Amino acid sequence: MILFAPKMLWLLAFLPILTLAYVLLMRRRNKNALRYAHIGLLKSAIGRGQKIRRHVPPLLFLVALGIAIFSIARPAAVVTLPSQRGTIILAMDVSGSMKATDVAPQRISAAQTAAIDFVKDQPTTARIGVVAFSSNAMTVQRPTENREEIVAAISRLTPQRYTAMGSGIMTSLANIFGNEDFENDMWRGSSYSLDEAPPPEPKESKIVMAGSFTSAVIILLTDGQTNMGTDPVAAAKAAAERGVRVFTVGFGSEQGSLVEFEGHTTRVRLDEPTLKRVADITHGAYYRAGNLEELHKVYKTLTTTLVMEAKQTELTGAFAGAAAFFVVMAAVLSMLWVNRIV
Repeated sequence: MILFAPKMLWLLAFLPILTLAYVLLMRRRNKNALRYAHIGLLKSAIGRGQKIRRHVPPLLFLVALGIAIFSIARPAAVVTLPSQRGTIILAMDVSGSMKATDVAPQRISAAQTAAIDFVKDQPTTARIGVVAFSSNAMTVQRPTENREEIVAAISRLTPQRYTAMGSGIMTSLANIFGNEDFENDMWRGSSYSLDEAPPPEPKESKIVMAGSFTSAVIILLTDGQTNMGTDPVAAAKAAAERGVRVFTVGFGSEQGSLVEFEGHTTRVRLDEPTLKRVADITHGAYYRAGNLEELHKVYKTLTTTLVMEAKQTELTGAFAGAAAFFVVMAAVLSMLWVNRIV
């Protein structure tokens, strides 16, 4: 359990003070009673059970006061609830390095197989879109509930050149929010673009808390390093400002692989630090998969994460209700046992 306003707990210091005041008051009352009544008559009139019962209502009132003060501190608990996410964007790397055979038969084929299985595991109400990125990023399939169209879009993916991870994130955001001036935002922080044209001034967008947008997520899979397009960290910040979480998946063997593309041989390695930073900025998570089996496990984990999600639920109302219950009980018992309200 966590507290959003823990400083308010200092009010609990009044409880022992009130308890001490009650004890002193009862002692004073007993002394006054002894002055005007015979001790034997008092003992016979007030049984042991009656003596204990008269302290129950004040005790319940103190308990209610303690719970009420605790509720002011705004307690919250992390509970697992069904996710409300309705849109999932699969942003998939189709750079030349995806032709590598360190994951049989090729990285691209293994990635397609795992992605298709992931799509089939999702609830039928989930809208899934597909974005492919290489030298730039493009929407292969707009978000839809039609599983046949999604599977067909994933099956059409073929390796090209370069890796524009940041552009993949920005295009995914455009599919979520409907091209909300993302053409301008894609220039922000760009350090890889080969275009010499000056970037236009980005328009202001409403900034929200990172990870707070609960209607969509981006799952980004890549096997290499960004060498074209928007800076992925700048793109991650754009996603965080809109509350969208990006789950990143690093795919391929740890040692990398030699890939021949259009007559050139290049060793490609995974840029894990960037993928981890993108996930951290957006409050997502990073996963590592070195082969098809591990990639299947990653997608299974993501399915569980997206369907059932841990969320912070404030419990102030519940504690306030409990405090009110104890107050009512104290009043009722006081009326029944001592004919007065505490």
